[in-house]
Amino acid sequence: MDDRTQQLCKEYITYIRLEKNYSVRTVQEYGNDVQEFFDFLTSEGIGSIESITYQEARLFASRLYDRNLSRTTISRKISSVRSFFRFANSRHGTDDTAFRLLHHPKKEERLPAFFYAEELEKMFAACQGVLPRDLRDSALLELLYATGIRVSELTSIELPDLDLELGIVRVMGKGRKERYVPFGSIAADAIGDYLQDGRPRLLKKEKHERLFVNLRGGPLTDRGVRHVLDAIVGRASVQANVYPHMLRHTFATHLLSAGADMRTVQELLGHSDLSSTQIYTHTTKEHLRRTYMNTHPRA
Repeated sequence: MDDRTQQLCKEYITYIRLEKNYSVRTVQEYGNDVQEFFDFLTSEGIGSIESITYQEARLFASRLYDRNLSRTTISRKISSVRSFFRFANSRHGTDDTAFRLLHHPKKEERLPAFFYAEELEKMFAACQGVLPRDLRDSALLELLYATGIRVSELTSIELPDLDLELGIVRVMGKGRKERYVPFGSIAADAIGDYLQDGRPRLLKKEKHERLFVNLRGGPLTDRGVRHVLDAIVGRASVQANVYPHMLRHTFATHLLSAGADMRTVQELLGHSDLSSTQIYTHTTKEHLRRTYMNTHPRA
């Protein structure tokens, strides 16, 4: 990669981090994807991005397929490089035709995983205790399940964003879209206990406004939330391959199963497109089918 292209890549990373406000993880993934593309160009003896044609774009995509990557991963990598070329075109007039013509692979029809009520009860029970960590874990789990917010939204919550009396939290979603999400009395009580007896003891000498704190007193990160949930699942002896987004899936699935309308769930989740919410209807139908098959005497 020549000096000019390296500088363009740095400008692009700055652009998606500051102007597009992508999460730290997304910025890292897009940066790695673009670097992977330029490594591919080097291996093919292509030294300039101005000389890239649709044929090179197709060859790059076929190499991704050859590695047996998931269609979701391939689609993201194509999006990353397409986004880079779109940026290069807008700033420097670089031809971005090659990746504009490249089609994404069809999405895999995978239903989102979620927790059953019995599993959640075990997880909530595993957080019971009076230690600062227990109070934090309980508040964190209750708030994620009560609101369905993203982990990146959770870790950016600051104390002024909370209103425990009204049961509302202000979160900043994708694209810096602000929304207010309600939560119930159980979550409010757990957060109140954490704020009174847990957070001050975890903070130690640290001073910041972030709601959730790690064991050293600093703000809890997205990766830290994953560690917290892994520990809760371990204590609860729940047999599940857990990732933080499962609580968001669980929130949506349980609401729709109980009769909530699609538009309300869309607004609560902060989805800009209703199609992003509609996948949960398939989950609830599958849940109903499995329940029927497991419980009906003549199923």
